[in-house]
Amino acid sequence: MSLQHSPLSPCQITMSPGLPNPTGILSPLKPKYGDRFIPTRAGNTWNLTYPTTQTQPPAPETGRAATSPYKRSRENTENNKDGSVLYSCLLMNEMLGYQHEDNKDLGPGTPRKVLPNRKLFHYDATERTALLNETMSSYSLSPISNKSEKLLRSPKKPTRRISKVPFKVLDAPELQDDFYLNLVDWSSQNVLSVGLGTCVYLWSACTSQVTRLCDLAQTDDVVTSVAWNERGSLVAVGTQSGLVQVWDATAGKQVASLQGHTARVGAIAWNGDILSSGSRDRFIIQRDMREPPAIQRQLVGHRQEVCGLKWSPDNQYLASGGNDNRLYVWNLHSTSPIQNYTEHLAAVKGETFFVC
Repeated sequence: MSLQHSPLSPCQITMSPGLPNPTGILSPLKPKYGDRFIPTRAGNTWNLTYPTTQTQPPAPETGRAATSPYKRSRENTENNKDGSVLYSCLLMNEMLGYQHEDNKDLGPGTPRKVLPNRKLFHYDATERTALLNETMSSYSLSPISNKSEKLLRSPKKPTRRISKVPFKVLDAPELQDDFYLNLVDWSSQNVLSVGLGTCVYLWSACTSQVTRLCDLAQTDDVVTSVAWNERGSLVAVGTQSGLVQVWDATAGKQVASLQGHTARVGAIAWNGDILSSGSRDRFIIQRDMREPPAIQRQLVGHRQEVCGLKWSPDNQYLASGGNDNRLYVWNLHSTSPIQNYTEHLAAVKGETFFVC
């Protein structure tokens, strides 16, 4: 061990190889490198070198300027999502043999035809042509297949935006809170009919005008159902006493008052000039309004209140749902159901037909 001292440098101690260190101070050695590289991230200033945007909670809606940045951010997120889906489909076409052609059909869960025996990490021009079953032109300048070209040229699927707030709020006092009643119906003339207590009101979506069509207070009756005909000129009103009244919406006059039910009428459906009504008395009555005394036909099948009626688009079949958890399908010219469904565990009120 040798001790060296210089006025321009601090004291240095040099250890001779093979001799013990009497002071216990380890001399600096050269770093030893292995076959693994473990980076040292201590002392790195990532926040200064790569600044990131701080995520802040949405500010309260105090003004339009406070919500506009978040709205723009949401729109940008949706656009980026659409672009990423298109890019993913393009990669699947070229690398995995998918056959996406139309941009409108892209979406999660959509089945696609995949060609078998596709090798992901292998590329061959002749094999690719045979695999995709395409005729590649020798003068083609496109590096992608015909399927991918159609995908890129197809129009973008329009995004449907559904408002989360209503554009119109109407007051509905005395609206009965009863699951089995049908007190709201929209006509083909864009007029809404609502049964409120003993009255029926009409609201025009074009002019926002509200008119009172009828009032049953003089007969001490209550409205239990309303339904427009296909032309939007007549309104059928079911009552608590079992009557079915037909009103002319344009003239504001009653056209007919039909009897036949012994309990309240909670469901009404039109089929041209044929009016069907379902009641708590478990019966369905069909009437032809073209005859002066309406011809009646009674359909018997439900064991409890009939709370839903719907005609098929071809006007040949009538679906009826009841509080007995049953769904019946009736033919226009038959008084017995042609189909019966008993799998429901609660009342069947909403019915519709799907045209294939």
